[in-house]
Amino acid sequence: MIWRIEWDERARKELRSLDPSIQKQILRYLRERLLENPRQFGRELVGNKAGLWRYRIQDYRVICHIKDQSFVVLVVAVGHRKEIY
Repeated sequence: MIWRIEWDERARKELRSLDPSIQKQILRYLRERLLENPRQFGRELVGNKAGLWRYRIQDYRVICHIKDQSFVVLVVAVGHRKEIY
């Protein structure tokens, strides 16, 4: 089954604030790797962020919520690894 990627408005703004080359890398990563199996490449977060998944793209992180019932990966945050957690 093909997964759909959706963006939270806050995450969309965070992505737009990044350098255009980083934006392209993040979008390419999400398109190429998350559409078949979003759990294959990411890591599930623990603690107060339990239930969310993170994906590493160089020094940047993408935080997502995976909705199994509707096959949706909701991007909730995007940022540099120093600022995202």
